[in-house]
Amino acid sequence: MLSLELLYLQRVRDALAWMLDHARMRVTTGEQIAGDRYTAETLGRMLKSHAKELASEPDGPPYFGRMDYDDHRYYIGRRRITDATGAALVIDWRAPVSARFYQAGARNPLGVTARRRYGWTMTVPAQLTGFEDEDLLREYAEPSRLLTEEIERPRVGPMRDIVATIQPDQDELVRTALNRSLCIQGGPGTGKTAVGLHRAAYLLYTHREQLKRTGVLIVGPNPAFLRHIAAVLPALGEIDIRQRTLSDLLGTPQLADDPAADTVKHDPRMAAVLAAAIRATISAPIGDLVVPDGSVRLRVPEADLARLAGRIRAENLPHELGRERLRARITGLLARQIESRGESTGYAWTQRISRCKPVKAVLDQVWPKVRPDDLLATLLSDPATLARAADGILTAAEQATIRRPRRSRRWSAADLVLLDEIAGLIDHPESFGHIVVDEAQDLSPMECRVIARRNRHGSLTVLGDLAQGTSGWAAADWPAQMAHLGRPDAPITALTRGFRVPAVVLNYANRLLPALGVSVPATTSVRADGSLTVDEIPDVATAVRAALTYEGSIAVIATESRLATINPDIIDVRVTLLPAHLAKGLEFDHVIVVNPQEIIDAEPRGQNRLYVALTRAVSRLDVLSVL
Repeated sequence: MLSLELLYLQRVRDALAWMLDHARMRVTTGEQIAGDRYTAETLGRMLKSHAKELASEPDGPPYFGRMDYDDHRYYIGRRRITDATGAALVIDWRAPVSARFYQAGARNPLGVTARRRYGWTMTVPAQLTGFEDEDLLREYAEPSRLLTEEIERPRVGPMRDIVATIQPDQDELVRTALNRSLCIQGGPGTGKTAVGLHRAAYLLYTHREQLKRTGVLIVGPNPAFLRHIAAVLPALGEIDIRQRTLSDLLGTPQLADDPAADTVKHDPRMAAVLAAAIRATISAPIGDLVVPDGSVRLRVPEADLARLAGRIRAENLPHELGRERLRARITGLLARQIESRGESTGYAWTQRISRCKPVKAVLDQVWPKVRPDDLLATLLSDPATLARAADGILTAAEQATIRRPRRSRRWSAADLVLLDEIAGLIDHPESFGHIVVDEAQDLSPMECRVIARRNRHGSLTVLGDLAQGTSGWAAADWPAQMAHLGRPDAPITALTRGFRVPAVVLNYANRLLPALGVSVPATTSVRADGSLTVDEIPDVATAVRAALTYEGSIAVIATESRLATINPDIIDVRVTLLPAHLAKGLEFDHVIVVNPQEIIDAEPRGQNRLYVALTRAVSRLDVLSVL
């Protein structure tokens, strides 16, 4: 039987080689057949992208499973592979029929009569080592050995895809329709990040043309996290997804706020303050508008101007759109005066009149242009301006907290969030068809609004764990957070089965849950392997040397001050010294947590931070208390 599988593997590899050669040939000849420069550039990008996708993993496992369904046999892999005749040898895991591979079970086999999983070496090229047929008729069959081995495989390098190990509940989330937003509460190791990334890949496969126009954005908590997940989507054949942190979207801060000012600036009431500040720039007209037009003097009375401005203001439009609408309506009134004389107006007349000095002067007086940095600098430095905008919204003490002694354009991270809010009040920013937001529990309400503005007509996949909330404004519940993200009606799904963190590690960390101030279901692990030591190792050097005897990645997690005391001579290429505040979202085979109490004492939400640190281990955890 294995010999037959090896023959099929060779056929698939030959087909993949042909596809790559054919794609490269099309790149070479594409320029010669394009009719114009734009067509040539568009065709060239498309062909090069396809060739790049095929070349990304030519020596990796071309498929991971097989199923028999409806008198057909399907091999399932990361991408579709066809031979020179067009016959599909491997189908994409995202194809509709592939859902049966993940969903079929003893209670509902979905017409699947056989399911096979394959084992592969981690060499280059990957070698087929064997296969395992699952008994779909046995309700309490033993878990697949190959599936278990793939889940428990050592974590070396960046995050991998999970197409070979997707569970039925995860698959349902991955295949959720594009027009639905989701919130996934997932404890450590439940695969919530992988589910979010695979949903992005699935949506691009299913809605390719629509999302090519509107785009897909991944928002992560920090650059280390984005580096960690960077390889997942290209491995799935998706290279046109933008991955950003909030700092990438907003800019780099130039100074730090004190915590009290940070807290006020991230409060959702600041949105109302900024909206009031924008509205305060709009004023009543002073005098009539008079526009010379040849021998005629056109006039719009002050009362009519005030009525126009009032109606547009009531429409609650972005500020710049409101200004342009006022310009258009003033021009319309002037045009009707010309037309009442039996004369005609055309495009040239409309353009000239709408941009003439008298009209521009009225616009600048009634509905002036606003620059975000000018408005915020004035608001934070002028007590009277701030008091008017914040009246009934912020207390006098809160206003004093965010006030600056002088007008400045050096901004803190919180100021950049406020600038983005102002920019969104002036004009709509670029919007994406789908956004995946990871570690969303740590976003402030104002940061949530940054995401919501970029997803006005699309959908969201929101990922997080309330127990891992470590920011000063971490969410206490998901409904409120989803409301700030603009999707108050999105369903909230909890993933509670852990696949990455062993039970012995997870059970130890779960003892912290009652002290974390949130209500989340405890995560239970399906893994009975792994090891835990608590205060059994005397020092970090001994722990690192012992960890190096095992395969896989190693992290020493502690406070920054504690890491500074560690002897660099013990560090190996597989060892990462990781400050506790940067550990979120990352995984390592072996984790050494040094002095848990120091981590707790280092910040207000220190117990949450410790919970994060303890749950980074996917094989072994050592907890040390050292002097």
